[in-house]
Parts: sequence; C-alpha cells; structure tokens
Amino acid sequence: MIGRIHSVETFGTVDGPGIRFILFMQGCALKCQYCHNRDTWSLNDGKEMTIEEVLSEIESYLPYYRSSGGGLTVSGGEPTLQGPFVKELFRQVKERWDLHTTLDTNGVNEVTKLADLYDLTDLVLLDIKHINNEKHMSLTGVPNTRTLETARWLSDHGKKMWIRHVFVPTINDAEEDLLELGRFIGSLQGVEKVDILPYHQMGVYKWEHLGEKYPLEGVPSPTPEEVERAQRLIDQGRKEAVQNKQ
Repeated sequence: MIGRIHSVETFGTVDGPGIRFILFMQGCALKCQYCHNRDTWSLNDGKEMTIEEVLSEIESYLPYYRSSGGGLTVSGGEPTLQGPFVKELFRQVKERWDLHTTLDTNGVNEVTKLADLYDLTDLVLLDIKHINNEKHMSLTGVPNTRTLETARWLSDHGKKMWIRHVFVPTINDAEEDLLELGRFIGSLQGVEKVDILPYHQMGVYKWEHLGEKYPLEGVPSPTPEEVERAQRLIDQGRKEAVQNKQ
C-alpha cells in the first residue's frame, strides 16, 4: 500500500504524549487562511512511501518512544484523506510493537466511514478552527458541520480527545465565539486537554514560494494577555455547559 507523505519528524513532543514519530500526510480539503503548511494542500505532491518504508523509519527510534510513553502521530495536511493507508499503518504498529497511536485531524471527513480507523486510534487531536459556521466558511472554505459531528461521535464512542484551536486576533477572538466554543467542548465526553495554539506567521514563506499572496498579511500574533483571555473565556463556557448538564 502506497501513501503520499509530506514529511516526517522523529522526535515530536507536542503532538500527543511522550516522544513521538510524526508522519505528515500530503493533501488537505481545507484552505485555512493561516495555514503554515500551505505546501501540503495538493494530493498529487509529496513523496510516495510504502507501509514497510514508514515502519522501517519508526523502528529505528522505538526505544525513545517506548521509554517516554510516546508513539506514532499521523498529521498533515489531513490524514483521513488517505484513511486506508493510515488505518493499515496503525494496525501494523499495534500488532508489531503495541505502539500508542494519535490522529491529528480537522474532522471534516464523514466520521462513520472512518470508524475502523478510529478503532485503532488511541488519541484524537481534533482541530476546531471556528465554532461559528459562517466564520468557519470564511476562514477555511468549508462548513464546520462535520467537524462538530466528528467531535460528538468521538464523545459518544468513548474516544480520548485533545481539542486544538488556533487563536487568531480579529478572526476568532470574539467573546461570544470563545464562550460558545467552550460550551461545545463542555458538552463532550473524553476531552483530556484543550490546546490554544497562538497564531504565528512562520509559514508565510511557503505561500510566497508558491507565488501566492498570504491572506492574513498584517494580522499580528496574539499577546500572552490575549491568549490568557481566550483560555479564560473557553474555560468559562465549559463550566457553563457542565453546570447545565447537572
């Protein structure tokens, strides 16, 4: 089985627990205005690799992953666009090494068609770009409907999640949006962590290299105070949701 791979990272420490092998898949259906991996969008680019080739690269670092409680994270791009490849990769790392598996996804692909993949996934890093559907459309080019459906399905099926939210001043910093995001997260089961990822411009050069204008030119990274405010509002919304369930 062949997959299209954008790149790999052998000592990742933020995309799941412990030290991890990060496999970045090629291809994405979203067109996020702040994307720092613009070169992952095309499904036709990237390097072709077999399952065995990926496993061979992972095997070299197994002692580090095992001793740290780490494992394999598949990201992108959007890895579920190559769902059969990721599923087979997860199946084999579990059979061979009983390695912890993490899937970093935007959740826009129909979740019920990916149930077999999620069965082999120990942790889902679910990226919620914007809780407001209209603003999500403006930011990414697609609705957030399926992302929220994926979150609810994962919650209903006892899956462990880390929710990720790239925080961008002027884009998703409205008080009501942050409160509503918190309320939605608070309605879910299995959320172990909420990561607010401050927006940065480190991927601008990739847009320029492709001869494209960067959509958020001039938008600053958030200050620590702005990130703290966002965290506080999301936490407040989560508490409201929990209280309403009691």
